[in-house]
Amino acid sequence: MNAILECAGLDAGYLAGSPVVRGFDLTLAPGEVTALLGPNGAGKTTVLLTIAGLVPALGGRLAIDGKPLGKGKARAAAKQGVVLVPDDRSLFTGLTVRQNLALCRRRGGTTVERMLEFFPALGKRLKIEAGKLSGGEQQMLAIGRALMLQPRVLLIDELSMGLAPVVVEELLPVVRRVATETSAAVVLVEQHVGLALGIADHAVVLVHGEQVLTRPASELAADPSILERAYLGELPAVTG
Repeated sequence: MNAILECAGLDAGYLAGSPVVRGFDLTLAPGEVTALLGPNGAGKTTVLLTIAGLVPALGGRLAIDGKPLGKGKARAAAKQGVVLVPDDRSLFTGLTVRQNLALCRRRGGTTVERMLEFFPALGKRLKIEAGKLSGGEQQMLAIGRALMLQPRVLLIDELSMGLAPVVVEELLPVVRRVATETSAAVVLVEQHVGLALGIADHAVVLVHGEQVLTRPASELAADPSILERAYLGELPAVTG
């Protein structure tokens, strides 16, 4: 199956000559979910921002459907189907749920009705301002709004931010379903590691900007000690 997203030797950061992420490699096929894991400050959000075109790549190759992405061009990335759900959700809090969704709908794209199949709880909240929703409902809306853009690559940064674990347990399986039913490739940054591994196909671990581990998610779920060693810096950076 052809890859949607390809990162090869990607250097990412905010100052030319000073990458905070070095030599990052990732290939994702349609419908695959990768959990991007690591301690705080490892560079996970920087990777997502770079793929989304919000931060220019400092080196390496970044392509969607085999076509190179313009460095630091968010509009170009969006046109190629890259959609980011940031950790602050970036909702228009003074607009209703329906208005937030309408702002993101593409002609001939995903309908509100289709989006509600993934998040039926929003069905009774369409006339409510986004700022009056619960944290879980706001996250549903943030992901639902992204789906209105028909993403080829869906990037989700810290889905669980500010949410109770029970809410995260409900939302993560929906992410899995989104990938399966829409064929979007998903990159998920998540601190609830066990839950993330439960819905992901692959896992990548970053530590201090270095890619130290790339394994099937099921393998890491079965042997958490591998992940613990990676977080503690006891594994060498991935090479080759």
